[in-house]
Amino acid sequence: MDILNFFKIIFAIIAIVATTYIFPIITAICCHENFWIFAVPMFCAWAAFFAIYMFTRKRPIKLTIKSTFVIVASAWISCSVFGAIPFLLSGYFHSITDAFFESVSGFTTTGATILSDVECLPRSLNLWRCETHWLGGMGIVALTVALFPLLGVGGFQLIKAETTGPEKGKVTPKITTTAKILWLIYFSLTLALFVALKICGMDVIDALSHAFSTLGSGGFSTRNASIAAYNSPAIEWIITLFMFFAGVNFSLFFYLFTGKFSEIKSNSEFKTYVTLFILIIFSVALIIRTTGAPMAGNPEGYKNFGEALRYSAFQVASIISTTGFSTCNYTDWIPAAQFLIFILFFIGGSSGSTGGGIKVVRLVILVKQVKNEMLKMLHPHGIFTVRLNQKVGRKDVVFSVASFITIYAILVFVTTFFGCLLGPDLDIFSAFTGALSMVGNVGPAFGKLNPAANCGFLNPGLKWIYMFAMLAGRLELYTMLMFLIRDFWKK
Repeated sequence: MDILNFFKIIFAIIAIVATTYIFPIITAICCHENFWIFAVPMFCAWAAFFAIYMFTRKRPIKLTIKSTFVIVASAWISCSVFGAIPFLLSGYFHSITDAFFESVSGFTTTGATILSDVECLPRSLNLWRCETHWLGGMGIVALTVALFPLLGVGGFQLIKAETTGPEKGKVTPKITTTAKILWLIYFSLTLALFVALKICGMDVIDALSHAFSTLGSGGFSTRNASIAAYNSPAIEWIITLFMFFAGVNFSLFFYLFTGKFSEIKSNSEFKTYVTLFILIIFSVALIIRTTGAPMAGNPEGYKNFGEALRYSAFQVASIISTTGFSTCNYTDWIPAAQFLIFILFFIGGSSGSTGGGIKVVRLVILVKQVKNEMLKMLHPHGIFTVRLNQKVGRKDVVFSVASFITIYAILVFVTTFFGCLLGPDLDIFSAFTGALSMVGNVGPAFGKLNPAANCGFLNPGLKWIYMFAMLAGRLELYTMLMFLIRDFWKK
């Protein structure tokens, strides 16, 4: 691929991200804070893009399979570097490692932070932290394809390398139209949540920040105690609902708005997602209510089942959607309730959602294939196929899912090993759940990385390992791991 065209695409993506600095700039001006930490990088990004665009505007862009992976991986790394610039210029982050970690955690919607006190940050910087979740949630490449179709880029190939799930599809014939529709739905849900939070008592900046974090399935908050700081059942239930939405395949919202209800009704992943969501919420609520599990600020336990249900629903929605908000420390619950939360680390949201993790659809396919293998043992001459969305599935999808889960497990184990090796302060369970959290883009974990903790104490080397794990997890592993294969570098 032409190197100039490569930089044109990368700087176009960075310029889009730079434009979104307008929100923290306005916030900084209104709050009498330093807005130059955003303004200077924004102007520089646009100047660089226009300069290279003038030289390359007539050069046709031709993408190969290899160049697609290079562009998407480079775009995410470049945007993470660019997003770290305000953190460094602010003076609140004292090393490149910490600033880059915060930025990577933001864009990958992981939500793990190195900060112990987020309330000491300028409000504009906190807004930017949350906004990185929103940009990374739906995908920065998808946003660029939606806004810059005239770049001539093979948009579908780029989006396929960024989108989550085993199968990538289009809800409309044109990928640019699909990208615009999905971003419009995403924006509409964000706006609805912003208005709801404002009505419930949050100020404008906090409402916008938490709307960004919630729909992006991130988890950064402007408060040290996260959502618990507001002590508002209304806010908690609203965010619980929208965390659930964030874990749903956004294509289903398109079908909902266009009246294609049969597509929703027949969707195997959605039915499984809803079933798991409800089942685990009520199971956890029953456990913590009947056993008197302690709640934040009240060691005597929950007053009634409704209160237990509220805390249970919030934590389950937070983990299954990989958002990472908290209203209590679930590691204070008894082991049975903790175990149900722990299971959610292996699931994640739906394909095509902003959630991370393995994805519900992959587990659905795997369970259906296990059932088929058992049926084959009973009926050796029978022919059994995986039925997904009431349609006969392809066998290559089963192989793809098995391959993905194998690689996912290997990356988790390798990350766990480095957690034990480089993090002498981490016990093996903290290292393991920390690896699950980073690869699955969840945020909080167990042990020394529980919801009340932060990653600031970690070894700098481990932070870089975690950054790679977060990027690999957000880009569905293959986009980042492809560069480790020798055949990739062969001509």
